[in-house]
Amino acid sequence: MVATLEDTKRQAIATKLADMKALQNLLIANEQLFINSCNDSELAQRFRDMLEDDRKNLGVLETTIVQYGIQTEPKETTTKMIEEVQKLMQGSELTMFEKVAQHELLKHKQTMSGLLIHKAAQVVGADIEAAITPLNTVNFENRAHQEQLKGVLEILGVRELTGKDPDQGVWARVQDAMAAMTGIIGGAVTRSKDEMNITEIISMDHRKADTLFMEIASTDDPQKLQEFFGQLYKDLSVHAEAEEQVVYPAIRSYYSNTQELYDEQAEMKQMLAKIKSMSPSSPEFKAQIKQLQTAVQDHVKEEENDMFPQIRRNLSEAQMEQMATQFKAAKSTIQQEMAKMS
Repeated sequence: MVATLEDTKRQAIATKLADMKALQNLLIANEQLFINSCNDSELAQRFRDMLEDDRKNLGVLETTIVQYGIQTEPKETTTKMIEEVQKLMQGSELTMFEKVAQHELLKHKQTMSGLLIHKAAQVVGADIEAAITPLNTVNFENRAHQEQLKGVLEILGVRELTGKDPDQGVWARVQDAMAAMTGIIGGAVTRSKDEMNITEIISMDHRKADTLFMEIASTDDPQKLQEFFGQLYKDLSVHAEAEEQVVYPAIRSYYSNTQELYDEQAEMKQMLAKIKSMSPSSPEFKAQIKQLQTAVQDHVKEEENDMFPQIRRNLSEAQMEQMATQFKAAKSTIQQEMAKMS
């Protein structure tokens, strides 16, 4: 399949997500440096709290990238910028105030990147909106961190200029600002869990597939059909392979219909291969998609109505989260392998 304009937009969003992941690692490294070099116990605790959030948010970003389904590298300019900032943060040229000021700017950049991805998703496709839902957590907490960093900068700046502490009401003002921000943003941003379990992550894949089927049904434009099926093909192929590597072998001992799930996915793969060989402008294309949708929906019902209860009955929440981590890692590896072959 040739690339379409929409494919190019999807790739651009993937690159922006890769930029965010690279920048998230820089934010974590910065906060660790601040903790190690800060003599003020209260400020150090603020940085520890941010560090804990940012480590969790790195995992959320990794989940978002896997669910999005396109693995790529950050822009070269982003990589260079990060290297330059790392040198400044590790050196002695900047004061603590100046380093934290740079850090606050990076937080702003990260916040804007997350918000832009959401806006771009609204333009490009509903399936992208479904895939990037976990990003809400990162966007929300980055905005909260910006407000906290304003308070940190006020304290550091006054100390640097005068050698004295500022009015300690600064934290009350920061908390007021955060409360106001929560009221404004909280209604528009639904926060997700820091760790998703295996049933939740599989359900996200199912909902994204549902959305792609709806997008295919809503258009007769051959380029759009090509774009949406191309994404559906990749998503279903990766999802099926990851389930067969991670989930099905683990549940075979207590789920008696496991072989049926393997057989259903083998049939689905054959249908995907057949549709992939067809032209989107063929009269049979959408009819074959409809058959595929019926097969996928039947498979989804079996997993969500039968397999999920068995998983919940036999595994603890921690074990389900661990399986989700393994599932996401498998998806990431398969996506990378598919990208090399394309």
